[in-house]
Amino acid sequence: MLRIGLPALEPMLNSHGNAYAAGEPIPSRFVLWFNGNGIPERYWIPAETGADYQLTPCLAPLAPFRDRVHVVSGLDNPAARMPGPGNDHHRSMSGLMTGTPFTGRGAGGPSIDQLVAERIGASSRFRSLQIGVCQESHGESIHRNMSWAGYERALPPELVPADLFDRIFGTRPRDWMDRKKSVLDAVREDFGDLNRTLGQSDRARMDQHFSSIRDLERAILSLPPDYRGAARPEAGGDSKDYPRVAKIQSDLLVHALASGQTNVATYMLTKCQSLVRLPWLGYTTLRHHDYTHTNADSPRAQRILRDICRWHVEEFAYLLSRLDAVKEGAGTLLDRCVLAFIHEHAEANMHKNNGLVAVLAGHSKLVKGRHTKTTGTMAELYLSLASVAGAGLERFPTAGRVLEGIA
Repeated sequence: MLRIGLPALEPMLNSHGNAYAAGEPIPSRFVLWFNGNGIPERYWIPAETGADYQLTPCLAPLAPFRDRVHVVSGLDNPAARMPGPGNDHHRSMSGLMTGTPFTGRGAGGPSIDQLVAERIGASSRFRSLQIGVCQESHGESIHRNMSWAGYERALPPELVPADLFDRIFGTRPRDWMDRKKSVLDAVREDFGDLNRTLGQSDRARMDQHFSSIRDLERAILSLPPDYRGAARPEAGGDSKDYPRVAKIQSDLLVHALASGQTNVATYMLTKCQSLVRLPWLGYTTLRHHDYTHTNADSPRAQRILRDICRWHVEEFAYLLSRLDAVKEGAGTLLDRCVLAFIHEHAEANMHKNNGLVAVLAGHSKLVKGRHTKTTGTMAELYLSLASVAGAGLERFPTAGRVLEGIA
């Protein structure tokens, strides 16, 4: 069965565009965006605090959104320092997502996105979506997964664009796969009937919505055959078409959020302790994780890490731009999304699990346009973000309070 979700149209909303016509509020969304291996702090963290902060070389791609993001530094991940099995990446990733120590097989409890999904995800088709980009086979379960339903219960990300498309739109007929039809053909008659009842602005919105779906179909079909199946690459194999796949996955996430199919998602741009090469940046001698530990404090290595991390931020900025392009009521989809861009480490070479940095963006209730140095934990930040998203969590491991200055 095919399913084409619709964005919020004017007849669905009240006269102010801030709630549905029946009186229900337009839901907030909650998205955690991750890439692994930490950051080069000198090129990432602004020297200035407050509203007059300057974007660093790594954060430069966020220039169009400078006044719509909040850089929060100084965050702690105390669960990463609790004694137990694994290396620093294992322990830091478990602590980052669940506030619990690594068990030796996985995370020690549910991740924050799943607790938020329990509160705000029940009314949508998918309680949450887990999205990934990199198909590298390196690592254990804790490296490959952000989301955890509970103790050692991983929720793997969907890595293949065609498979994520199928989850959102339903199983494709064979003739779609043979490029003979679009999924839109199945609803074209219904769309024509609906379109005749809409005002000019909603007709334009529907045209944009359907065009974006067709663009996604073409983008997925243009990928090499490797990406149309779920076959895993060989161990140590390099990812193919990485930046292109990242954007397709972001576009699919935006569609799922805009059409009400989910209110909660995690997006894993890279694995924890990622070993990918980055030929599109000109860096192929070593893999990302190797660059973080090979003369990592030298000027050349720091510049390489700067360029790698700036590309990560470029992909995050792309997601923000796509969310901001979707009108929703009196604002845009970005205005109703609580987004946090996070890593398992701060300074990469040191495996530093305190002094972490998060980039917050989106929701109209968030404080934005500043850099804040804090002394709170990641868990305390999560409680603040969950509150903005309407989840209202009272506790999370390693949180002693709700972090102030976030909303």
